[in-house]
Amino acid sequence: MRDTLYLLEPGFEDPAYPDKVFYCWHCALMEGVLASFPDLAQKLDVKRIGWSRPRQEIVNLLGKDNQSLPVLVLAEGGFINNKDEILQALSARHGFPLPHP
Repeated sequence: MRDTLYLLEPGFEDPAYPDKVFYCWHCALMEGVLASFPDLAQKLDVKRIGWSRPRQEIVNLLGKDNQSLPVLVLAEGGFINNKDEILQALSARHGFPLPHP
């Protein structure tokens, strides 16, 4: 098993904001890092899922209270769902450069 990064598919609608289309900027940040370092991105699995809840695949893994994305599910168990901590983990675990302070 490998680390798996779950991201929201861009271009989703939120019924709370009719006639608008969105992306998750935290997920877009992760997409940019992955695209910038494609060789390193191959070291982990990346899954993109829809915005609507329940996000059943995430619920099955982490429980209904942990559906926020992005989330990095660690191969040995556990998860990280804070964007800054995910970026640090990508550096420490997979060799991505560090984000500049």
